[in-house]
Amino acid sequence: MIKNFVEELTWRGMIHTVMPGAEEHLMESIRSAYVGFDPTADSLHIGNLVPIMLLAHYQRCGHRPVALVGGATGMIGDPSGKSNERNLLDETTLRHNQEAIKKQLAHFLDFESNAENAAILVNNYDWMKNFSFLEFIRDVGKHITVNYMMAKDSVKNRISSDSTEGMSFTEFTYQLVQGYDFLHLYNDKNCTIQMGGSDQWGNITTGTELIRRIGNGKGFAITCPLITKSDGSKFGKSEGGNVWLDANRTSPYKFYQYWLNSSDEDAEKYIKIFTFLTQSEIEALVKEHTEAPHLRILQKRLAEEITTMVHSKEDLENAIKASNILFGNSTGDDLKHLNEQTFLDVFDGVPQAEVSMADVENGLDVIGALAEKTGFLKSNGEARRALKENSISVNKEKVGEDYKITTSDLINDKFVLLQRGKKNYFVIRVQ
Repeated sequence: MIKNFVEELTWRGMIHTVMPGAEEHLMESIRSAYVGFDPTADSLHIGNLVPIMLLAHYQRCGHRPVALVGGATGMIGDPSGKSNERNLLDETTLRHNQEAIKKQLAHFLDFESNAENAAILVNNYDWMKNFSFLEFIRDVGKHITVNYMMAKDSVKNRISSDSTEGMSFTEFTYQLVQGYDFLHLYNDKNCTIQMGGSDQWGNITTGTELIRRIGNGKGFAITCPLITKSDGSKFGKSEGGNVWLDANRTSPYKFYQYWLNSSDEDAEKYIKIFTFLTQSEIEALVKEHTEAPHLRILQKRLAEEITTMVHSKEDLENAIKASNILFGNSTGDDLKHLNEQTFLDVFDGVPQAEVSMADVENGLDVIGALAEKTGFLKSNGEARRALKENSISVNKEKVGEDYKITTSDLINDKFVLLQRGKKNYFVIRVQ
């Protein structure tokens, strides 16, 4: 059964512009729509989650999503929103990146079933690689005027007197290549809709123009707003750069924390965009959150839903356990279950010192570990006083003056966590 896709996106705040006639076109029968993804890395990041969710909602509304990996366009570089050109990649790297991206998209889209609306993945390099330059300018270029191309914001911004970089001919032709993608998919896959961020409107409408002029057909465009954070900082960036969907680039713990740290205003917006919760479920959560904002109900549910989707239920549970290590009543056993990356993420910014493995193998005196060997506390006297006050923990367990740190205390065979009181942490790295 076909559901109203535009209606679903509208209440979620995911519609920027809809070309006239698109909503009616979608309600008539199953339609194919595509979104393009940049394959310049072997992982997508959370900036890509909006177009991913567009496709996921599209499939859930009964339509067929097409994910296009821009192997050819990735070799050129899209000028939209960019101030300079990107690095060009070779085919081997692009193919590797394509496979990695498909695995990530499979968390959201059904590629495998026999359903009529099963998702498909295409790479525009496959139809562009044998297209000669002369053929392209003859068969495609002659249909679009330079005046039309120059009128696009993505071009105007780059060649304005304010721009220091200018724009290469390669980038100038980008909209023609992307427009041709739409024409190719219209002819080859009966794909009548292209979706993307609002900054893609110019490129998408070049495609609808080519479908009209060359294909004698009708293509439609649907765009979503670019996500912004309420404090004005860039969505999808943390202090360490992009927040990636690949666990090796951004650990599930850091991923979970990113969403957990959303402001109330952002969390209310994000939970509509980045989850499949229904309107009534979200309204109930917002009401509950408003009554007790200190419990951060919206942030927790948002972080849980999206971490499970991108990673797994198990990764979510580990991320919650890791979060409780700093803020809850966790044990030494919880620490031992952290992998090295998560341990380092949890204690990022905590002071560290190195001691030798030989010291630990021989049994490292806790007073020496607190003072002389690490400098965590200023002196042996201060260490003794703290131990007498029962305020020192090793790996979350309280210890006394006679305690010795041994290899059985090592987390991941290399770390020991010291703690004074509730909030003062120190990491010993054993080499």
